[in-house]
Amino acid sequence: MSATPSPVPVVATVLRPEERNRVEAAGTGWFSLVHRESIPEAIRAVRERPVDAVLVSVHQCPEQQLDQLGHLVRGFPGIPTVALVSRHDPEGTEALLQLGATGVRKVIDVTGPDGWHRLRTLLGQPATRDAARIQGPVLEALGAIPPDTRLFFEVLIRLAPDVPTARRLAEHLGVRATTLMSRFGRAGLPSPKSYLAAMRLVHATLLFERAGYTVADVAYRLEYSSPQSLGRHVRALLGITTSELRRRFPFDAALDRFLVLMVEPYREVWREFRPLSGRER
Repeated sequence: MSATPSPVPVVATVLRPEERNRVEAAGTGWFSLVHRESIPEAIRAVRERPVDAVLVSVHQCPEQQLDQLGHLVRGFPGIPTVALVSRHDPEGTEALLQLGATGVRKVIDVTGPDGWHRLRTLLGQPATRDAARIQGPVLEALGAIPPDTRLFFEVLIRLAPDVPTARRLAEHLGVRATTLMSRFGRAGLPSPKSYLAAMRLVHATLLFERAGYTVADVAYRLEYSSPQSLGRHVRALLGITTSELRRRFPFDAALDRFLVLMVEPYREVWREFRPLSGRER
């Protein structure tokens, strides 16, 4: 009996009419689209149905909706909000700066030859679906834990593909990076940086499961500056190349490694540790 194919990701969009047609054509087989006319309508779509990403044209986000866009980015950190650039003009450049001020960090410029490929790579496999495969086994291995410990792992798992540094992870958690590092050290745990590096490796092995993804695709999806940067990360953690990682280290093995090294030896610590408040239960 053949396996049921996984549904494609759902992307809520706020685009110009001519952009809609081009994005629909580029996304065929990669993702489905839920078109909305404004940022408030996109927020409603995110609240009312499963949405994996939001795509916003720099030419379709008026200044009076920027506050709502900021709410979308901050209120749904696990759902990437991506800015689309389909033409270059002064208005678009100014709008892009304004979108950046609201917290939008991902930009896809489809005026270049590789823009549509990057769009498919980013939106075709968002982190939310991979996070679901990782979160269950991790939380099961942890057992009964305080609420803010659970929040730490949920944020770590969900945002690891998009957060390359422990400082940015701490920002999402609402804790100073130095404070978070000190709390981990006093508890006898590996550093937040070590947890983040190990979790990003797990996500890399998940992406390598997709036959169509190149090393460059995976590096881009995980916010590395280059394939070489991803290669250095893999070699530092495992002592192998990215090609060897893909060939010899499947997702299940990477997740088991994370559990064996980062969870199981510290299970009792995590059941009392309060990483976000600094207090014991």
